[in-house]
Amino acid sequence: MVKILDPDICVIGGGSGGLSMAAAAAAFGVRVVLVEKGKLGGDCLNYGCVPSKALIAAARQAHAMREGAAFGVAAVEPQVDFQAVHRHIHEVIASIAPNDSAERFTALGVQVIKAEGRFKDRRTLIAGDAEIRARRFVVATGSSPLIPPIPGLDKVAYLTNETIFDLKRLPGHLIVIGGGAVGMELAQAYRRLGARVTVIEAQSVLGKEDSELATVVLAQMRKEGVGIFEHTRVAEVEPRGKTGVRAHIETEAGTRTIDGTHLLVAAGRSANVAGLELDKAGIAYDGNGLKVGKALRTTNRRVYAIGDAAGSLQFTHAANYHAGLVVRAMLFRLPARENRQIIPRVTFTDPELAQVGISEDEARKLRLPIRVLRWPYAENDRAQAERRTQGHIKVVTSPRGRILGVSIVGANAGEMINIWALALSKDLRTSDIARYVAPYPTMGEIGKRAAITYFIPSTRGKAVRRLIRFLRLFG
Repeated sequence: MVKILDPDICVIGGGSGGLSMAAAAAAFGVRVVLVEKGKLGGDCLNYGCVPSKALIAAARQAHAMREGAAFGVAAVEPQVDFQAVHRHIHEVIASIAPNDSAERFTALGVQVIKAEGRFKDRRTLIAGDAEIRARRFVVATGSSPLIPPIPGLDKVAYLTNETIFDLKRLPGHLIVIGGGAVGMELAQAYRRLGARVTVIEAQSVLGKEDSELATVVLAQMRKEGVGIFEHTRVAEVEPRGKTGVRAHIETEAGTRTIDGTHLLVAAGRSANVAGLELDKAGIAYDGNGLKVGKALRTTNRRVYAIGDAAGSLQFTHAANYHAGLVVRAMLFRLPARENRQIIPRVTFTDPELAQVGISEDEARKLRLPIRVLRWPYAENDRAQAERRTQGHIKVVTSPRGRILGVSIVGANAGEMINIWALALSKDLRTSDIARYVAPYPTMGEIGKRAAITYFIPSTRGKAVRRLIRFLRLFG
């Protein structure tokens, strides 16, 4: 028999954004139904952020063992037990999984339905044996790896971020198609664990990032032995032997072949919209996801979309931000407008690359009047003590000192970007950063020193110096 459910809110998708939405609404006593056909926790817990950062942590340990000489500690080549690395990754996932479990959300008052959801009409969703007639729906179905139309790809065994963490043996030679954040993070991690790695990118590697900062990351990865081909097309792939793969590529210098043992496709992601039957609900969408306004409402006013499904920045924290906006709009009728300029992003390579707001490249393209403030890691005492002097910060401001964007490349950039994300969300100025007190010695001082440079030209001004001379007359 069909069960008729009439909750206040039906959330479709149990990834980070959907879970945040369901938990927040349930905390206010709102009746919530959560529909998820796969694993709760979604891509972030099971295939993305969590396993990749666990892998990167293992790789960092291996790299540190090779780099001890600068500290007077003998460098050693680590003995990597990749089965143990695999175990570490899945132990981390298992330790976090209870926070995202059906049992926990049921205890919070959320009704969890483990089934695929599809719209019947503008106000009804079918999921398993349930017909859900909610007052409002939230589509939080996330995204999946985008598989490019490369000839021969359907004839070889390839990995994506959804399958690579199942490997129990270290690849001999990993070929990575895609030089975005995912591809570069995994490329460096596998190289540090002992694999040969080659990255092939059709455009510029880390092309969405500030080009000056991306160059620093590329230089380090090449130094570590990662092969990188930019502006290179993969013309065809084919099997090589029983388990290997051969990639035929077209570079600016000509054609060549690359033989590998494993192939990772990291060429972007596409929103999960198939099977939802959005047309029946009057919801417009395209290849990027559901079409939404600034308030994240779709063309069906009963339905919102958040996270990757909304065709937005594909970050876990962006989905959580969206969830907060939609909760405000649904429960309290408060205005909710997405502001993408306050959402930071981090590429967890070493050195890390972090960005919030507008980059210098973007500002130049828009011909905005700006000032660019800089400070190098090498001028920071903590960075010197730890021999982590590679990198710098760039602060993009208006001529009057309003902070427009910040880019950081270097150690702990992902942590250092936090204060700048707060600064942009509160519309702060360089004077606000210059006045706060940073503990010594910390790398956070790097940003403060950059902010102080905004005022250097004024110290040379004739009017300021005349004022100082005048005030000296009074003692």
